[in-house]
Amino acid sequence: LGLTMYLRIADELYLKRLLVGGLDRVYEISKDFRNEGLSRVHNPEFTMLEWYQAFSDYNDQMALVERMVGHVLDQVLGKRKVAHGEDIISFKTPFPRISLMGTLSEALGIEVFDLKDQELRERAEALGLEDLGTAGRGKLIDKLFGALVEPKLVQPTFVIDHPKELSPLAKEHRSDARLTERFELYIGRVEMFNGFSELNDPFDQRVRFELQADLRDAGDDEAQQVDDDYLRALEYGMPPTGGVGMGVD
Repeated sequence: LGLTMYLRIADELYLKRLLVGGLDRVYEISKDFRNEGLSRVHNPEFTMLEWYQAFSDYNDQMALVERMVGHVLDQVLGKRKVAHGEDIISFKTPFPRISLMGTLSEALGIEVFDLKDQELRERAEALGLEDLGTAGRGKLIDKLFGALVEPKLVQPTFVIDHPKELSPLAKEHRSDARLTERFELYIGRVEMFNGFSELNDPFDQRVRFELQADLRDAGDDEAQQVDDDYLRALEYGMPPTGGVGMGVD
């Protein structure tokens, strides 16, 4: 809205400092403030639940999300089917898991890894997508996914294994260095949960922060800034960790 404010956009870096300090499981329910534009699913001020569990990974956290969502539905509604507009959403577990890059490649009719940045931009422009001026490769992939795949994700679906450019705080995938161990859970065409195997290598994290800083210098206001205090904490040592953020509102 044209105002300059200094407000946190996530609890993440603060909670992970506690893991470095020896607390193995931490969470917070709190107010955060979005550094993005407004939309029907994005308020400038919103409530977040975030948690981090040492000695776990994104597979453990997907299983935990499934258990938690099922428990809440059982306690609040007494059933695992919910009417949402014209849709009936079934929360039967396990939720399907789909690859972000694989599903987007199917939608585009070509392997995304084979497309150069300019080719991604041209495809986004052909779809009439907006705010492409400073978009880097990661944001272009995200926008194309949002246009071509998200509208089909009605039933609870884990979208997994995001590209590195989209995930500066997620650990490199154990079997593909181009990807990260990240998931997003979509319900009713909206992303509700976001989780990672957390990046705990301070050298890799600094490189990722610096790449984000380059994007920020090029005009991307949503790119991550370098956080030297957090990098110093990682140098002390953070255990392997899985973490999840959930938009409560």
